[in-house]
Amino acid sequence: MTNREEIERRRTFAIISHPDAGKTTLTEKLLLYGGAINQAGSVKGKQSAKHAVSDWMDIEKQRGISVTSSAMQFEFDGFRINILDTPGHQDFSEDTYRVLVAADAAVMLIDAAKGVEAQTIKLFKVCRMRNIPIFTFVNKMDRAAKDPFALMEELEQVLGIRSCPINWPIGTDGDFQGVYHRDTKMVELYTGGDHGKSMVQKTDIAIDDPALEHVLAKHYRDRLAEEIDLLDEAGDAFDLDKVRRGELTPMFFGSAVTNFGVEPFLERFLQYTPPRKSDIGDIQPEEPYFSGFIFKIQANMNPAHRDRLAFMRIVSGSFEKGMEVWHSGTNKTVALKQPQQFMADEREAVEEAWAGDIIGLFDPGIYQLGDTLSGGPKLHYENIPVFAPEFFSRVRPADSMKRKQFQKGITQLAEEGAIQTFIRTETGREEFMVGVVGVLQFEVLEHRLKTEYQVDIVMESMPFRFVRWVVSTPKPIDQLKLTSTSGRAKDSRDRDVLLFENEWSIRLACENNAGLELAETANRK
Repeated sequence: MTNREEIERRRTFAIISHPDAGKTTLTEKLLLYGGAINQAGSVKGKQSAKHAVSDWMDIEKQRGISVTSSAMQFEFDGFRINILDTPGHQDFSEDTYRVLVAADAAVMLIDAAKGVEAQTIKLFKVCRMRNIPIFTFVNKMDRAAKDPFALMEELEQVLGIRSCPINWPIGTDGDFQGVYHRDTKMVELYTGGDHGKSMVQKTDIAIDDPALEHVLAKHYRDRLAEEIDLLDEAGDAFDLDKVRRGELTPMFFGSAVTNFGVEPFLERFLQYTPPRKSDIGDIQPEEPYFSGFIFKIQANMNPAHRDRLAFMRIVSGSFEKGMEVWHSGTNKTVALKQPQQFMADEREAVEEAWAGDIIGLFDPGIYQLGDTLSGGPKLHYENIPVFAPEFFSRVRPADSMKRKQFQKGITQLAEEGAIQTFIRTETGREEFMVGVVGVLQFEVLEHRLKTEYQVDIVMESMPFRFVRWVVSTPKPIDQLKLTSTSGRAKDSRDRDVLLFENEWSIRLACENNAGLELAETANRK
């Protein structure tokens, strides 16, 4: 294959949803259909006693949630697909933000009974900021569900995006019969299968085939005819350009846990998504030179090796093992050694890769989030911002003899973006603080320091809820007029930050100090 053909068959997408909408399950089912795994282990399935393939950390297997974003690759129908499974839990939303930077499209998973949930709204806004195509998969149709017209209205009212159902459910009151594919005019009948362990056997019947009467009761056929007429009359017509601009979301109904509707969704998704067009400068995937950026750093994926990997999204050209490229972080030439591709914690060595692929690079400690690597001009891809943490704790090792391991672990987790660190000196002694976007990240911090660095920690919760970076100040930081409950600190890059307990204190700080400019996010550099 030529470089252009290799690049055009690549698709990279992220799956976003509220926790428990079935995201990790859908990821597994896509892998099952792509032939990457033979048997899927649902996260909570009692009938199948396996853990999800994309959950690799012990804490993920114990709690049935995704804490880190997994990158997985498989082949399907001539396409090379990179899936980024993101944590749905809001406590890990920053990891999700970073991953969406590397995705070309997002699949939004919605629980059919619950509709659009709080976390979906937050993640959807990020997709909107990126202007990427969004596909909606309405999951858990094997249970009682909301009316599909009500779900369409919810997408428009709550998220502000219009939808176009590509298929339509038959039976939504816990009596799911299957779906009608509007583009092929075929009815696909639902079968429960073997708890979703293997591919589902499909029964397709044309809508005008007399045999449909024998397999689908009259009241289902009548209601389907009415609803399709209404959709054709009043619904939005399918418009591929609007889909690609992120203005219209194609909608699919199915049940990931039983595999129903997964394959038709995947086939159409690949048909509708465009190959990567870089929005970073005007760098096209077909450029003759290699370039990419680091969007995730993960240490200790393999406890036996205690290694550190930097995940890179290739934006242009092709990659070869051992090639030497310019690295923006050190402004030096580096050799890209031990490149790997993934299935959660299982990996294989890579000899070559193309624009659109996600690969892991062995990291001797030189890479940082947002770094650019280029075999051509010295270019910089857009910075991945640091988001303001909302929860803070004083942290110290329980055993002061283990201070060295403690600092090593904390530094590592901060470089991954899992936590942020601050030093506060205004109390007369140096206080070491950790800030996180969600409380659950403190559990992960404790768990990982204990299992990976053998350090027990003591954490004391602090009352702050907001941190703001000081962009400009009319006077030295220690002379600013702040409320008695506010604080001053330095971040890990020695930048001044202010800590607040409530929004009122932030407003007051700006009013009492004319010329004080604060920012909610900061650059990593």
